[in-house]
Amino acid sequence: MRILIVKTSSLGDLFHALPTVHLLKQAYGAEIDWVVNTEYVGLAECFTDVRQVIPFPRRKPLANLGPFRETLRAETYDLVVDLQGLLKSALVCRMAKRSRGAKILGPSFQREGARLFYTAVVGKKNKNRHAVEENLDVLRFLEKPQAPVEFPIRFPQVDFPCLQKKPVVVFAPCSRHAAKNWPAKRFVELGEHLEVQIVLVGAPADADTCAKIENALPEGAAVNLCGKTSLLELGGVLQAADLVVTVDSGPMHMASATGTPCLAIFGPTDPLRVGPYGPQHRVLRNSSVQNYSKQDLDSIKMVETIEVVKTAREMLNHETLGL
Repeated sequence: MRILIVKTSSLGDLFHALPTVHLLKQAYGAEIDWVVNTEYVGLAECFTDVRQVIPFPRRKPLANLGPFRETLRAETYDLVVDLQGLLKSALVCRMAKRSRGAKILGPSFQREGARLFYTAVVGKKNKNRHAVEENLDVLRFLEKPQAPVEFPIRFPQVDFPCLQKKPVVVFAPCSRHAAKNWPAKRFVELGEHLEVQIVLVGAPADADTCAKIENALPEGAAVNLCGKTSLLELGGVLQAADLVVTVDSGPMHMASATGTPCLAIFGPTDPLRVGPYGPQHRVLRNSSVQNYSKQDLDSIKMVETIEVVKTAREMLNHETLGL
């Protein structure tokens, strides 16, 4: 059996789809192909359940439609699953070559008229749950097992000397939205209270923040890899760490998927929906705030350094003791 998955973006959402893809492969003994935006092809090739990654030319879709369609229709699929839920992803599903009677399944969160191109929508819309659980509606619809939830991914090993000095704690202090960023000075305070090798990571746009943290810590306490790794190398760093202290960001989702324990500091976004998935992770969020706004720049500042220090130490002790 061949199954086509259409999930083109974004970084975190790709990881949220992994357990569903894994369980589909297990349930049917299927070969899995995955359509993803071109910039994520290398990442999707690290998903161990995927046989072939098909690049979707997001930036110039019409100019590259012919080659994309030819690649997409090189195989015949027995099931097509859209986990993106947009008009363009639904059209990709309809464009795929399908065996007789093959279904096209769409997610409960579909919009933009995508429903018109599906055989069925799986489940009812319910945003009061984790995105991983939303995707698992596919298994419920097909009456297949929904567990165990696993994230089958393996990043290439990396050879940074800083990763040899154990324990290694990665700081991922930046997201794309200011309201989700815990203040840099709090990361400095945290680093001053942890006797560990600190590694700073982030995108090139995060360089100033990471440099500020590095320079404020004692000399040699932190190694700054911000903007100095590829996406896959970043995955390798996160995979090798003992703990990742992070805000709601792409690195958080990457680290969570590799199984590295995450201590995630949340502000206005909802950890119930997009927090790190699994019992080995912890989320800290100020409980006194009743109504969060996505533009609220202050709520994440209410997470106190002492609380993060205490939780990080607890998590590191568990790692050291193998608990």
